Amino acid sequence: MKRHEAEDTRIKAGPRGSKPRSALSRRNIIVYGTLILVAVYYLLPLYVMIVTSLKGMPEIRVGNIFAPPLEITFEPWVKAWAEACTGLNCDGLSRGFWNSVRITVPSVLISIAVASVNGYALANWRFKGADLFFTILIIGAFIPYQVMIYPIVIVLREMGVYGTLTGLVIVHTIFGMPILTLLFRNYFAGLPEELFKAARVDGAGFWTIYLKIMLPMSLPIFVVAMILQVTGIWNDFLFGVVFTRPEYYPMTVQLNNIVNSVQGVKEYNVNMAATILTGLVPLTVYFVSGRLFVRGIAAGAVKG
Repeated sequence: MKRHEAEDTRIKAGPRGSKPRSALSRRNIIVYGTLILVAVYYLLPLYVMIVTSLKGMPEIRVGNIFAPPLEITFEPWVKAWAEACTGLNCDGLSRGFWNSVRITVPSVLISIAVASVNGYALANWRFKGADLFFTILIIGAFIPYQVMIYPIVIVLREMGVYGTLTGLVIVHTIFGMPILTLLFRNYFAGLPEELFKAARVDGAGFWTIYLKIMLPMSLPIFVVAMILQVTGIWNDFLFGVVFTRPEYYPMTVQLNNIVNSVQGVKEYNVNMAATILTGLVPLTVYFVSGRLFVRGIAAGAVKG
C-alpha cells in the first residue's frame, strides 16, 4: 500500500532532472554550423583536385572546376606516376616515392626508438644533469630550421654524407628528437609510479623495465609519435631540396618540379593527380591509426 502511494506521489510530482535541450537550439546551430563550414573549407579543395585529376584537358578548358567529369580518365594519374617530366628525367613521381620511403622509414624508426628511451630515462631515472639535458632538448624544439641549415651543410659535408639519403635521415632524426622526447617523457611520467618502484624492488634493471613494463603500456604514444614523424618527414620540402642531389629528391621535391615545369602545355589534371598521390601516405597513416592518436593525446602526451 505504501509503495503504491509513493509511486502516485512521484507521478504527481512530474518529471525530474534538467529539461532536454532542443536539437535546434542556438548553441547547437552555432557549433554544428561552424563545424560544417570548416569541413567544407578543407574538403572543397580536395574535391576540386579529385574531379580535375579525372578529367581530360579539353574538358578542363571549359572552365567549370566544380563540375564532375563527363568522361572519367585515369591517364593523368598514370602520367603523374610514371611519365611526367621533372627536369631532365621523365619518370614521374615513382622515383621520388621510393626515395621518400627510404628516407621516412629509417628516420621514423630511429627517432622514435631513441626518443622513447630518452623520455623513459628522464621520467623514471633521475640521473645527474637530467634537467639541463631536458632544457637543451626543449630549446632545440623551438629553434627555426632555417637558422640551422648552413651549419648542418658544413657538418654533413665533413662527415661525407652531404647530398645522400643517409645525410637526410640523420637530419630528420635529429630534428625530430626534441619534441618526441618531450612527448615520451610526459607520457611515461603519467604512468603509475608504483609499477616502476615494484619492478625495482623485484630487481629489474633499466632495460627490463623499459621492454617488459613500459613498452606494452605505451602503444598510444608510439602511434602519436609515428603520425607526427611520418607526416612531418614525408611532407618535408626544405630539407629534401637542400640536403640531397636530384637523383635522391623525395616525392615533395619531385611534385614541385612537375607543377612548376615550364616545358610544354600546363597539364592541370596531371598536377592535381600528382598532388593527391604525394599526400596519400600521410593521409592513409592518419586514417588507419587516428583513433589511437586521439587516445595517445588524451592519455597525457601533451601534459606538463
